[in-house]
Amino acid sequence: MSSGRGKREAENGRCNINVVQLEGLALMKIIKHCHEEGAGNTEVAQGVLLGLVVDERLEITNCFPFPRHADDVDEEDYQLEMMRHLRKVNVDHLSVGWYQSTQLGNFITTQLLESQFSYQTSIEESVVLIYDPIKTARGFLSIKAYRLTPEAINIVQERDYTPEALKKGRLGFETLFQEIRLVIKNSHLVNTLLTELYEFMPGSEGKQFLDLGTMSTLDRQLRCLMENVDDLSQEANKFNNFQRQNAKQLQDKHKFMQKRAAENAQRQARGEPPLPEEDINKQFKPIAPLPRLDAMITSGQIYNYCKQVSQFCSQSLGKLYVAKALQQEKK
Repeated sequence: MSSGRGKREAENGRCNINVVQLEGLALMKIIKHCHEEGAGNTEVAQGVLLGLVVDERLEITNCFPFPRHADDVDEEDYQLEMMRHLRKVNVDHLSVGWYQSTQLGNFITTQLLESQFSYQTSIEESVVLIYDPIKTARGFLSIKAYRLTPEAINIVQERDYTPEALKKGRLGFETLFQEIRLVIKNSHLVNTLLTELYEFMPGSEGKQFLDLGTMSTLDRQLRCLMENVDDLSQEANKFNNFQRQNAKQLQDKHKFMQKRAAENAQRQARGEPPLPEEDINKQFKPIAPLPRLDAMITSGQIYNYCKQVSQFCSQSLGKLYVAKALQQEKK
């Protein structure tokens, strides 16, 4: 995925975004696009965020989706053309990141890492908004803003995912992404309109937010968690096999060196010249270390699932206690 803009350096060194301010219009466009394209199927809805930076606040004022199933359309040319048209009608046209839909929080992937790295290295203040239409349909607006940490940018830029490089760069699954505080802002006219529309809303609207049937959602989240635990177990088996192979090679190398030393001692006792020193590394080639990126991303996704399950259970328990109090009062 391309960022659609040339590289732009920050004015005061490293960009420091403390809060993301999302306009209600842009939020509604994201929700509409994700529910039409990304909800109820395996399709992932993606689009470009437009706005500007004010001090340490990133203001997102508009957005537009990527073309769907357009193999003959170049995404970068499409973005540039859209920005030119928006500029002609005096709409914010500066790209400040992108958004993506997700299914129950399953968004931490290698593709997301590479895409955000591409955006953040070309447009330093870029963020990615993750919107979950399934969780929102259960009564919880789920939209969050993320950025890559400086440690993650350094590691991805070097393309070295060995355990030594990750340890040296102090990068783990918990420091891969950083969540930025997100606030939703509407103009006074929009707030007035929403107040008037609320008066015409039927009394039955909003009942689904008190739905106590939480087992279906919790079951799906636990199934996704189990799949990721299986993937992490496979990565652990690969690492254990590498450790066994490396230990066996070191043992064979040590035996060879001992045998060669004994042969040279015997030849020296017989007055014969010792055997020439050979390059041990050529005979025992070091085994390439396994890249740990997939394991780190899987661990980050497991951590995200556990956090979401904990939050969801806490909110569901609150609903159950409220329902219990209402039933006792009714009796």
